[in-house]
Amino acid sequence: MALNHRTGFSAIALFGAVALLFSACTPKEEAKPPPDALTLASLSFADLAGWRSDPVAQAVPALARSCARFKGQPADRPVGPNGVAGTIGDWQGPCARLVDLPSGDDAAARAFFEANFTPYAAGNNGTREGLFTGYYEAELEGSLRPDPAYPVPLYRRPPDLVMVDLGDFSDRWKGERTAGRVVDGKLKPYEDRAAIVTGSLKGKGLELVWVKDPIGAFFLQIQGSGRIRLADGSETRIGYAAQNGHRYVAIGKELIDRGALKREEVSLQTIRDWLLAHPDQAAAVMNVNPSYVFFQPLTGDGPNGAQGVALTPGRSLAVDSKFMPYGVPVWLDAEDPVEPGQRLQRLLVAQDTGGAIRGPVRGDVFWGHGAEAERRAGVMKSRGTYVLLLPKSVKVAAGS
Repeated sequence: MALNHRTGFSAIALFGAVALLFSACTPKEEAKPPPDALTLASLSFADLAGWRSDPVAQAVPALARSCARFKGQPADRPVGPNGVAGTIGDWQGPCARLVDLPSGDDAAARAFFEANFTPYAAGNNGTREGLFTGYYEAELEGSLRPDPAYPVPLYRRPPDLVMVDLGDFSDRWKGERTAGRVVDGKLKPYEDRAAIVTGSLKGKGLELVWVKDPIGAFFLQIQGSGRIRLADGSETRIGYAAQNGHRYVAIGKELIDRGALKREEVSLQTIRDWLLAHPDQAAAVMNVNPSYVFFQPLTGDGPNGAQGVALTPGRSLAVDSKFMPYGVPVWLDAEDPVEPGQRLQRLLVAQDTGGAIRGPVRGDVFWGHGAEAERRAGVMKSRGTYVLLLPKSVKVAAGS
């Protein structure tokens, strides 16, 4: 920019020109992105790549469990945040017709979904692509009583732990939760992981089981459920009961920041290998995550998701309940975690959540238990999209 130096140029004009010069040369602050928001766009089943190839009948038992959860609830009760999936009444018809489907008949199941549901592409303010990971039911060696061979306790929910649903206090906090303990009439933070693993709960009779491996115990807490193999060959199953209220922090990022792993290398397997290879640093790295999970004994068909139903391997999905409804069929189209260049295209049901599952387009596939489930879950960090199947009676505003 050239200043005007003609005779008579006023001091005010000069000041204005200089100010303009500096305002032009000063970088503008980047606009903040809008807050996360679920947006839905109507599609047809013909738009769903792979729809005719997936054995969709495998998702029917999962949906039946969610329908059983809906049964008996008031017809006008909203399904999902702000009733994004309509009301219980909208689901009564499809759920009633679901029971008549012949078992294992993919053609009949596909026809059922096409007749009763409308697909809606999910987005975060219109951006459809998001991150999809996996989880599984872990397996550890352990004991139901103290034993020097099994030094790591896993705890029941402490009686003084208070779980708080912040949505009960304000609509703007819907889907947000915390926990703590009441001290002098005020809710205070509960102990973090570091305090608990070094003995803050010792001697309070809260031990549920003891396991051999502290690293295995750490990953069991991330998965949220597991099978404990006992010395006599039997097993006991445990699942999520509560959490200490501290936000989950991914230690994979910590290892990237330390230069210990490259971003593209990070998986459950590589993180575990690093922890095993660095026993002098493992505890400190794991304690970067202050979140700690408490467990309870499990019975029945499988680990229960946050919806309160047993999860179905390969067909249950954990979502962020701040945006997504439980019980809704979801069509996933993402990178296959174990077959490079292939797509993972399948029908799942949103039935769970997790501390690391944040945002309108974010999911965690439950793969079951065993070595193959662990392998798939451990390496899954796939980019992809998903589509909600909502009952035809649900009215979704255009551009919502």
